[in-house]
Amino acid sequence: MRAFRPLWLPLAVLLALALLPAVLSPYLVDLTVKILISAIFALSLQLLVGATGLVSLGHAAFLGIGAYVAVLASPQGEGASLWWLLPAAMAGAAAYALFVGALSLRTRGVYFIMVTLAFAQMAYFVFHDTKLGGGSDGIYLYVRPVLRLGDTLLLDLEDKRQVYGLVVASLAFTWGLLALLLRSRFGHALQGIRVNEARMRAVGFRTYGYKLAAFVIAGALAGLAGALLAIQDGVVNPELLSWHESGAVLLMIILGGLGPLRGAIVGAVAFTLLKELFASEGLVGPLAAHWQMTLGLTIIAFVALLPRGIVGLRLPLRRATA
Repeated sequence: MRAFRPLWLPLAVLLALALLPAVLSPYLVDLTVKILISAIFALSLQLLVGATGLVSLGHAAFLGIGAYVAVLASPQGEGASLWWLLPAAMAGAAAYALFVGALSLRTRGVYFIMVTLAFAQMAYFVFHDTKLGGGSDGIYLYVRPVLRLGDTLLLDLEDKRQVYGLVVASLAFTWGLLALLLRSRFGHALQGIRVNEARMRAVGFRTYGYKLAAFVIAGALAGLAGALLAIQDGVVNPELLSWHESGAVLLMIILGGLGPLRGAIVGAVAFTLLKELFASEGLVGPLAAHWQMTLGLTIIAFVALLPRGIVGLRLPLRRATA
């Protein structure tokens, strides 16, 4: 029975998410979709930073590539099939992650951070300075994809509520996959590499292969988030690949808490809601014009007061009630 107890909370959260559209306004449904896509993106980076100890500042490259593949692979005038579109977006991001990881993982520390940033900027300028992705203006997804089983239409993503369902299912898939990976021998090896890579090599683990596999899986999941973002917004531009996006998702997992998967989700929720709060003139008045400053100061305060992230609040609360 104890083995199933950890599943109760995720299943309850999943059920609550599935029921939310019935009580939320269209604006709040769109905001929730944005949060959930950010959570998938943050989970993909948590595998690298929290589980493996690889701090990447170029993770947005895989988000952007997934989004561009989803739009470029969609035929004009008709909706593409989700059966192959989402896997294609994930495969495109994974292929670039394999290339970047194969080279960048030969470095360590700050050099690894800078190399991943350099590769992300290279991808950014490919889409920004060429006609491949419409240049700086980006490209549009005029007809959203569909999901069919034979002649039966299962999902028509022109309906925003069906987009919501797809995003919730994708988040559940991402969480489940990473939870299984981290509990497997592969996940234990990644955690060992984070703690002491030299010792892992000494006992016979080929750490380079494990890190590369984690890098590719993280890239593929970021590509999934990018494809969902393209479907949600209907437009893709090079800013998705910029270092600002990489920095934002890194802040999400730091804010939520490095290590546990729930930290990535809590961080994505907190970061997105704080950004919406400080950018709302109706709530903060003239300070909305300077939301980057107020958001930055708030995150600094959170990091200073909660070095373990928001999920780290559980430990002092347990001590206080013991």
